[in-house]
Amino acid sequence: MAAERGRPYRGDSLTVTFDAGRCIHAAECVRGLPRVFDTGRRPWIRPDAAPADEVAEVVRRCPSGALQYEPADGTAEPADPVTRVRRCADGRIVVRGDLRVSAEGGPASHETRVTLCGCGRSGNQPFCDHAGPCDPSRPAGPPRSPETSDGDRTVT
Repeated sequence: MAAERGRPYRGDSLTVTFDAGRCIHAAECVRGLPRVFDTGRRPWIRPDAAPADEVAEVVRRCPSGALQYEPADGTAEPADPVTRVRRCADGRIVVRGDLRVSAEGGPASHETRVTLCGCGRSGNQPFCDHAGPCDPSRPAGPPRSPETSDGDRTVT
């Protein structure tokens, strides 16, 4: 990985990295491939426990980008061909595509998936860290948008 972020978990066919500071606990990984992603085991990520294409597909489900992967041949994780922005009812902003993201005053990083803070309370700006109304332990409020029943909006 050009700029390795998070802890690397190396396998024969690909390396998966995990950035705990970006994880919003969507659990796409543990539900998608529990034999690879098992939080009760150490190391909790074992990339060789499933075919590389299956591991890559599950990593791409991670909405925050906390999980990333790089095949052993050094190619980059492909970005979605169309940039998509979705504001969730709880305020989070989920973005997928060929992205450049920077914190105030910091350098831009290349990303393919991010969940951005929509409330301004995150201690990991511009990323969401569940510090505000998106905190799953808080009671849910009414949807923010009348356009859909769950309050999500998608811009493509």
